Amino acid sequence: MTDLARWLHQVFVEQFDFWILLGFVAQSLFMMRFVVQWIASERVGRSIVPVAFWFFSLGGGFLLLIYAIQRQDPVFIAGQGLGLVIYVRNLWLILREKRQSFG
Repeated sequence: MTDLARWLHQVFVEQFDFWILLGFVAQSLFMMRFVVQWIASERVGRSIVPVAFWFFSLGGGFLLLIYAIQRQDPVFIAGQGLGLVIYVRNLWLILREKRQSFG
């Protein structure tokens, strides 16, 4: 087995556990926000950010924060923690705008 094959086996097979699975689920949710944004923008022919983008950001960011805390990664914890504040704020602004438009 080559060094690369040994490394890949150790990283993706030997250490696989619940936390790795949670990390992959979280990263998949986080990635979906870009897919949603891309599809929505293609449909209208301009760049837009749909509400689903922020919900996927919130869900993926929250799970990634849990993963980062379990892994004890301070950079990842700080990055995801700040991101969650931004996602919640954007959802709050969207909700406030919808309330105002319905009077």
